[in-house]
Amino acid sequence: MLPFRKAVEANDHAAIEALLAENVVFTSPVAFKPYPGKPMTAAILRGVTRVFEDFRYVREIVSADGRDQALVFVARVGEREINGCDFLHLDEDGLIDDFTVMVRPLSAAQALSAAMGAQFEQIAREAAGA
Repeated sequence: MLPFRKAVEANDHAAIEALLAENVVFTSPVAFKPYPGKPMTAAILRGVTRVFEDFRYVREIVSADGRDQALVFVARVGEREINGCDFLHLDEDGLIDDFTVMVRPLSAAQALSAAMGAQFEQIAREAAGA
């Protein structure tokens, strides 16, 4: 099992944050502009854990060198079932330096956008306090 998957499934936020590079860039499925930096990415991931229900990874795909990883997941956001994938790239130190999320269907992406929007003041405070 991949270290990031293991940390997420254990709901271990410290372990998740330890796997992020300082210069990580998070690309959201519902925001146009990527979010740079470890404090913001860690805060967003904490916010996602408050929004997703019944989250579980169902598949992992890893490149031959292990530096590119895709983790397919399912979850719920309110009444909507969401299917998605976390695309991770690891730097030369094995830390996540690029984190892109894609989700479907559109109705679930819209529910995710609304739920994360409601979290964003807290996310910004958490990132600023890091």
